[in-house]
Amino acid sequence: MPYVLIIHEVEAYPAWKAIFDQAADMRKHAGELRYQLLRQADDANRVVHFSEWSSLDSARRFFESAELVAIRRQAGVKAPEFLYLEEIERGEL
Repeated sequence: MPYVLIIHEVEAYPAWKAIFDQAADMRKHAGELRYQLLRQADDANRVVHFSEWSSLDSARRFFESAELVAIRRQAGVKAPEFLYLEEIERGEL
């Protein structure tokens, strides 16, 4: 299963979250299947977006599109780090 892990600092979480929510249909149409949002315990503006995608190619096209670059700028995202991942194992203990 393909996943994307994005770590980024945002100027203000509430403003970023509003824009993130507005882009839900866009993300779904691009191939995002499910997501989790996490944040650093001592910094509410350091956000992790972990998501499952239909394909890594779809995810790359979406996240590297000019439209999304502009949306990130509008949302106050600072220097995002993208990791495109493929699952190799899953377990429970």
